[in-house]
Amino acid sequence: MDWRLVVSTFLAVFLGEMGDKTQIAAVTFAASSQRPLSVFAGASTALVVATVLNVFVGTLFSEVLPVSYLRRLGGAVFIILGVAMSLDWL
Repeated sequence: MDWRLVVSTFLAVFLGEMGDKTQIAAVTFAASSQRPLSVFAGASTALVVATVLNVFVGTLFSEVLPVSYLRRLGGAVFIILGVAMSLDWL
């Protein structure tokens, strides 16, 4: 196990998820339902399933595209999403 990769992935995902729409939804569900364990189970499961799909897709892409292209593509997607969110398109 590459622990540096584990820690850097954890930090990137943790920091990226803080304050985003899914976290706000989890806070809202927890506050309105008064069932924090159910909200935790649903939100955690959703994040795990999304991560499994993303790792699978990333693995497939890495077999077809060079890693340098994937990094550029990922950067471009982040920029596009950032601009779209700034302009309230999302």
